[in-house]
Amino acid sequence: MPAERSGEHFANDYKKMSTNNAPRRESLASIGQRRFNTVKSKSIYVLPNAFTAAALFAAFYGIIAAMNGDFLSAAIAVFFSMLFDGMDGRVARLTHTQSEFGVQMDSLADAVSFGVAPALIVYEYTLNSLGKLGWAIAFVYCLCALLRLARFNCNVGVVSKNYFQGLPSPAAAALVCGFVWLGVEGRLPEWLVPCTSEIAAVVTLYAGLTMVSNAPFFSGKSYAVVRTVPFWVIVVGALLFIVISSNTSLSIFVLFCLYALSGFAYGFYCWWSGRPNPIQADIAAALAAEKAAAEKSE
Repeated sequence: MPAERSGEHFANDYKKMSTNNAPRRESLASIGQRRFNTVKSKSIYVLPNAFTAAALFAAFYGIIAAMNGDFLSAAIAVFFSMLFDGMDGRVARLTHTQSEFGVQMDSLADAVSFGVAPALIVYEYTLNSLGKLGWAIAFVYCLCALLRLARFNCNVGVVSKNYFQGLPSPAAAALVCGFVWLGVEGRLPEWLVPCTSEIAAVVTLYAGLTMVSNAPFFSGKSYAVVRTVPFWVIVVGALLFIVISSNTSLSIFVLFCLYALSGFAYGFYCWWSGRPNPIQADIAAALAAEKAAAEKSE
């Protein structure tokens, strides 16, 4: 009997040990959820990417219109591209359909919509009269737009979302195409009409170089700022809407000119008041954190 009991105890102990050492089986629900998340991160969602495709189509239409000499339609098409581009990200967040594919597609579409299209439109409109200098300026703008988008993708998570590092490419495209729209409608003063090509060259070159600068441009992505907007801002917004609707091309061009200057004005204010440039401060903090992590790993 004692021998039998010891044998039974030994068998029970062995069964417990084998049960504890056996790998736990993952439930079917957790396996399904994990595979769903993997597929979801690589999925191609129709709704947000449809807005991205619409933005690309509007920019492509603008290029075709400029080649056919319809510069008014070409300039307005870029503004429609801006509208669709601003909607795709918001639709993706509202419908929880963000994906890496959508991010990459949006970036490539922005390169065409706000880099290639405005450069070709302004070149066909007036820069071609400057010869080699005209297409060189158009190319510089296009190159700066691509560099700005590449830098933006690399600095995601480094630079604060409250500010843009350099002029955003949609605003630069609006500045260039806004000038084209202004010139086509004959809103330029008579004494500036003979210098249209030279003014377009300055505007295009300024927009391109400002995109690759470190000037901090307000992004408007801070929800705390949006929730604390005072009442007078609403009144000013309503007045701006009335002004824009009465003289659309001139109002839009002036607004984007002011925005294109605001980054340098704020940068000068930071320097004058002794405050650090928020863009440079974020980059310095990221480099310091990376250096500290490297030293800690060693």
